[in-house]
Amino acid sequence: ARILRFEAELIGFSTHFTILDNDDSKSMIKRIIQDFKLDKEIYKPNAIFSKISLLKNNLISPKKYEGDYELQKIDNKKNQPKFYLIYKNYVERCKKNGNMDFDDLLVNTLNLLKESPKTLLKYQDIFKYILIDEFQDTNILQLEIIKILAEKNNNLCVVGDDSQSIYSFRGANINNILNFNNLYPKAKVFKLEENYRSSKNILDAANSLISY
Repeated sequence: ARILRFEAELIGFSTHFTILDNDDSKSMIKRIIQDFKLDKEIYKPNAIFSKISLLKNNLISPKKYEGDYELQKIDNKKNQPKFYLIYKNYVERCKKNGNMDFDDLLVNTLNLLKESPKTLLKYQDIFKYILIDEFQDTNILQLEIIKILAEKNNNLCVVGDDSQSIYSFRGANINNILNFNNLYPKAKVFKLEENYRSSKNILDAANSLISY
């Protein structure tokens, strides 16, 4: 958000953009559903909002969605053939009104860094050392931002535990941590395997669950 407050004009937004909370976003989606005279029992605003959020976090824009026959086939099976129109309209209204939802803060930061090499260089020089905590809970969009920011200096440290990944329903991608060494083959791995906080009973119970 802080970066975009300085740089948003480079991607066609005012630096005085409004950040929508989830309720604001759902209200806008509800209005779009009403404007298109769609059945709100089929196109439930909460579910539509969650789906849009998941798409953004997986780097699937309305344009990319429009060209994906498989995604549209799923919509037809779910009796939601107009989902694309809602998604496209939501993104267009946000931009026209100078709004960004929480996912847009990530999407637009990535767009900014990709579209403006000069701006990318500026922030690569500011963030010479990058530390990401709870790396197992990052999504594809966040990983792309991390990769592009760390590209110049290659000083990246991530902390995480693949056994503690619990946010896949929110778009977290376990492959980010599992494939980290493939992305950065020269990375050093430090395993912290001693637990000083939990009793043996708790550790045994936790490890037995992790095995499943």
